[in-house]
Amino acid sequence: MPPAAESTVSPPITDISTVLECEPMTVDGDSIVLLKNLSESFGPSGFERETASIVKAAGEKYADEVSFDKLGSIVFKKRGTSDSPRVLLAGHMDEVGFVVTGIEKEFGYLTFSPLGGWFDQVLLGQRVKVRTRKGDVTGIIASKPPHLLSAEEREKVVKLDSMFIDIGATSREVAEKKFDVRIGDPVAPLSEFIRTKGANVVMGKAFDDRIGTFVGLEVLKRLKAEKVQHPNTVFVAGTVQEEVGLRGAETVVNLIGPDVAFALEVDIAGDVPGIRPQDAPTKMGNGASILTFDTSMIPNQSLKSFVIETAEKERIPHQLSTVKGGTDAGRFHLSGAGCPSIVLSVPTRHIHSHSAVADLSDVDNAVRLVVALLKRLDATTVEGFTRL
Repeated sequence: MPPAAESTVSPPITDISTVLECEPMTVDGDSIVLLKNLSESFGPSGFERETASIVKAAGEKYADEVSFDKLGSIVFKKRGTSDSPRVLLAGHMDEVGFVVTGIEKEFGYLTFSPLGGWFDQVLLGQRVKVRTRKGDVTGIIASKPPHLLSAEEREKVVKLDSMFIDIGATSREVAEKKFDVRIGDPVAPLSEFIRTKGANVVMGKAFDDRIGTFVGLEVLKRLKAEKVQHPNTVFVAGTVQEEVGLRGAETVVNLIGPDVAFALEVDIAGDVPGIRPQDAPTKMGNGASILTFDTSMIPNQSLKSFVIETAEKERIPHQLSTVKGGTDAGRFHLSGAGCPSIVLSVPTRHIHSHSAVADLSDVDNAVRLVVALLKRLDATTVEGFTRL
């Protein structure tokens, strides 16, 4: 996929000193720069082009072939010692964002609708980036000032439909002519990626699912760099429009026709005050997450056992999880006559906000687990997932 126009694409970060402290980490420095660039890139659902250009540049160095569906997803092919089974690893490139729905006449404030699921209470006071034809415009999500609210209004939660984006315009005419904003322009959170001092913890936007996308790219890198022998053909995909209905998953699975599929995702870490363990079992820093079921898919049980046993044999820290939600695997497992599928995740706090939090050790363990699985996924093993 060609990169976005130069005027609208943020330049990639190449100086590692802008990303890291001096403490040791589990994922190498060049890879952290890639994760930063992915996190900070602009890519709400349906507008993933900038993110896709970064993914393409990162993955094509390690792939044997690169292909695309007609929705915007990217697929990297890595041949092993056999053409089959065909193994799909997929993380979605899109992030939750917004779209401009109107421009207020008198003061030039922007009304907006969500792209994907947002919790209204995380929005007020946050900065966003509006992508126009001529460049990016910074705005702030705001509402009626609290000083001017009645006592009754202060007791109510401000809903998204009462919010607006302030870009500093003074009228609709100024917003349209000076800032070049128009209805349909995409909006993404504006948030810096950082690594906390003295820890393997990173913070940033769009970890759902740039971390999953990163895991796929890191697996592809390690397969080639370490000359890993795998008895299959691997397809690493970056899908689009997951947050608005798993749309890229459907086109990608039709393109590839996999024999077994893994959605690479983030899990909802439960180590937050007020959350019961049964509602979110995983904790940040305790290893990769293996999803036992969600509302879009019950994984193939033989495949689930195989993944757990592999993690145990390789002594890879891991956790079992359940999620009230869905992933691309919800489409993968229903493709063709059915495709054994499962979700492997990185426990992450505060997803679908401007600032999520994750532990690099969990990212590294997710990569290690996927590589270990690929070494074992031969034709006989995969056929056994559905044999009675």
